[in-house]
Amino acid sequence: MSFFSLPLSLKNLIEELEKLPGVGPKTAQRLAYYLLQRPDDEVKNLARVLTEAVEKVVFCSLCFNFAEGELCEICRDQGRDKSIICVVEEPKDVLAIEKTRQFKGVYHVLHGSISPLEGKGPEDLRLTELLERVKKGNIKEVILATNPNLEGETTALYLARLLKAFDVKTTRLASGLPHGSDLDFADEITLGRALEGRLEI
Repeated sequence: MSFFSLPLSLKNLIEELEKLPGVGPKTAQRLAYYLLQRPDDEVKNLARVLTEAVEKVVFCSLCFNFAEGELCEICRDQGRDKSIICVVEEPKDVLAIEKTRQFKGVYHVLHGSISPLEGKGPEDLRLTELLERVKKGNIKEVILATNPNLEGETTALYLARLLKAFDVKTTRLASGLPHGSDLDFADEITLGRALEGRLEI
């Protein structure tokens, strides 16, 4: 008795989709089935824009955000305050901060955080390039906007120590309890930061 077997090309598609973050076997299968049932022009357009992005998108030579040239749009913008650098872990963090429309400075993307468990140390991050930017002068403030988790806090503390060698103001993004949440759902780091950043009322 033989069992049903998927066509090899479909199996390959599912296996590749499974490699995406947050996509398990069932989700990969659903995505593959969905794509194969879409009109040919839609799927070909998706393949085209994906290939185009892979070929054209590079890292900005200054801040290491995504770019389509030597410098990203933010680094090229003459209206940005180049004396304030906001340090983030990943390019997606730039987008999150930009959505607030509050920050008018520039960025530096580390491409990760210090994580001994994952075998990622300071030498694996874009720290040397950040220190070079600060060393050149004209930088008034460096905002450490790494994630408020153990790895992000470790990275921020490490960076703060390195930046003490320069005449630059070093700040950390305020973090605390989100509105509408309960104290018992907050982790120790979030509660600690909320206590440190408490305001007089």
